[in-house]
Amino acid sequence: MKQLSLKDQIKGLIEYNYQNHFDLLGLHTVEDKDKKVSVIRAYEPGVKELSIIDPKNTTKLYKMKETYEKNFFEYTFTKEVTFTHYQLNAKYEDGTEKTFYHPYCFNPHFLTDYEIFLYGEGNFHKSYKKLGAHLRTIDGIDGVNFAVWAPNAKKVSVLGDFNNWDGRHHVMNPRNASGIWEIFIPGLSAETIYKYEIKTQFDHLYQKIDPYAFASEFRPKSGSIVANIDHYEWQDEEWLNRRTNTNQLENPISIYEVHLGSWMRGENNTFLNYRDLAHKLGDYVKEMGFTHIELLPIAEHPFDGSWGYQVLSYYAPTSRFGSPADFMYFVDYMHQKGIGVLMDWVPAHFPKDNHGLSYYDGTHLYEHQDWRKAEHKDWGTLIFNYGRNEVRNFLISNALFWFDKYHLDGLRVDAVASMLYLDYSRKEGEWIPNCYGGRENLEAIHFLQKTNELAFSYFPNVIMAAEESTAWPGVSKPVYLGGLGFNFKWNMGWMNDFLEYITKEPIYRKYHQNLITFALLYAFHENFILSLSHDEVVYGKRSLLNKMPGDAWQKFANMRSLITFMFGHPGKKLLFMGAEFGQWDEWNAEKSLDWHLTEYEPHRQLQKCIQDLNKLYKNEPAFYEDDFSWQGFEWIDFSDADNSVITFIRWSKNREQALIFVCNFTPVPRENYRVGVPMSAYYQEIFNSDSEFYGGSNLGNNFGVHSDEVEWNNRKHSIKLNLPPLSATIFKAIR
Repeated sequence: MKQLSLKDQIKGLIEYNYQNHFDLLGLHTVEDKDKKVSVIRAYEPGVKELSIIDPKNTTKLYKMKETYEKNFFEYTFTKEVTFTHYQLNAKYEDGTEKTFYHPYCFNPHFLTDYEIFLYGEGNFHKSYKKLGAHLRTIDGIDGVNFAVWAPNAKKVSVLGDFNNWDGRHHVMNPRNASGIWEIFIPGLSAETIYKYEIKTQFDHLYQKIDPYAFASEFRPKSGSIVANIDHYEWQDEEWLNRRTNTNQLENPISIYEVHLGSWMRGENNTFLNYRDLAHKLGDYVKEMGFTHIELLPIAEHPFDGSWGYQVLSYYAPTSRFGSPADFMYFVDYMHQKGIGVLMDWVPAHFPKDNHGLSYYDGTHLYEHQDWRKAEHKDWGTLIFNYGRNEVRNFLISNALFWFDKYHLDGLRVDAVASMLYLDYSRKEGEWIPNCYGGRENLEAIHFLQKTNELAFSYFPNVIMAAEESTAWPGVSKPVYLGGLGFNFKWNMGWMNDFLEYITKEPIYRKYHQNLITFALLYAFHENFILSLSHDEVVYGKRSLLNKMPGDAWQKFANMRSLITFMFGHPGKKLLFMGAEFGQWDEWNAEKSLDWHLTEYEPHRQLQKCIQDLNKLYKNEPAFYEDDFSWQGFEWIDFSDADNSVITFIRWSKNREQALIFVCNFTPVPRENYRVGVPMSAYYQEIFNSDSEFYGGSNLGNNFGVHSDEVEWNNRKHSIKLNLPPLSATIFKAIR
């Protein structure tokens, strides 16, 4: 191939047909009349006069000559110079003047060749440490290093106020065939707003966000922001050490699901800051006795109505509630209160916004090209190409990032079913089978397995929970056993069945008793979380309290029995905000919860009921120690459909503690109701959802009963009880 002349190279550089600006610009050694000399070249659009400031004598200037092309300047020294970094003094055509370090005199290689190799094969697990915008000091000179993956771009520039958003100024350096572009821009600092300008192979120009940006502008603005996320002084070492040594499967987990934008708002319906929310929410959750909170997605998203599920900046906590440091404070405060923090994570799809990940470098880079794989038609979003190493690396690194930099305790992975099936929500002819002719998305399966393996490898005993709505086997089983590698799965079947049951008029419930017993046929196939989530209280489904049949008293009674049954049922627990005090209206993400309801006694009493259940749950190991095997659960009687009564036992792991649950799902009190029990003992009534403290009728059993040697339910001992209406009662065997 014919070598281009210097003039042609410069012409190509100005026309963006010559990629590597660092080959031409900056300080270079050249041959001149059989000796080596130094030459400095610069391309500065809009500059009338450009000079080099002598690093050793700042009063001395070397005036550069405009040559070859307009705004292209050059100065040739008579010998090789010994300095590396230098400043330029520019006088612009508009009369302004500026002195700055020349970016092209700095080595742009922040990523090592080995890291680039790992990134290319999908194994640079913590790529966020080098990709994106990083504050950096080179030889005492502060600035920001930018790195972005855009393999099919003709040119990539950094844009910002610092260069009047002119993509001709800070053109990045391509790192061979890796597709990664880099540049160090001296003089920039934290809070700098920037984007990338990408010129495609078809000479189209796009302004794009930084996929690895640590912060983002508040909507509707969309610029990425340079942020220092390493300066926060964490105070949660004790919490993290305890978490590392905790077996989550045998621990109490009662999750309060929260949408930060609508849990509580400030004056004039404004968002609260992460720090304000930390205190208000943290203190409330602590008082209510929940062990964890789960945040609907807080990664930056453009549209409030998506509730965070259409993410643009995967590495940036949303600016709606403050800065990255503010969110760190939020998590830190929760940990100091003894509350774990989970977050919904959305690797299944991303929105089509032009400044986002879609068509990033003028090609289908993050998404599939084939329309039969590219789009979620239900949501109008794009699907990640999990088969591309760099895309998989981007997402896996993101999962690790939230554990590493923000100390999160777990991720609930959204819409896993949509990732697992190639034909998800698609008609015949709208999807492509895998290489074996099946409907399973093999690339997505590999991605999920790898993410879970690495999450537990780097951060032992975190929570990785799947929202998976089908019967896919082994979701919460280890990868080495053929599973997907999560340690928990949402139990969508239990939720659907039980809500269908509890919304029926009590007179008809006897015909549908299987709806509340069926889940025990598969309860131990996975490590389930019983979820009564946000999805069940929107779009005309009514609030949880308002789903209940009957008059107001019966609605509250049904609600109390529902939640008590959930706490007794095997599996960890999750309840969406507002349900704990009986929100009447459906959840509205555009305003605060109806906290004024807690001024009324029935709502305060329901709140007290949930609070006491949480405290009891954490104090009684039989509730939680053995959630995932038959050893921890035992039916007493599930066949009394005529009375709509079910009875069962929860055992502690050492079988020394037994809790008896008796649920009466009709408004009819049942006196002298006999229940078989596992041993001769005094059965203390430790909880009654019908207590007057919770707004019930206060029918009970005088705090407990002694067992009789009367055979019942195929057991040698039994107890005779008064069953309150629409109630769940818990008895503890004391010997």
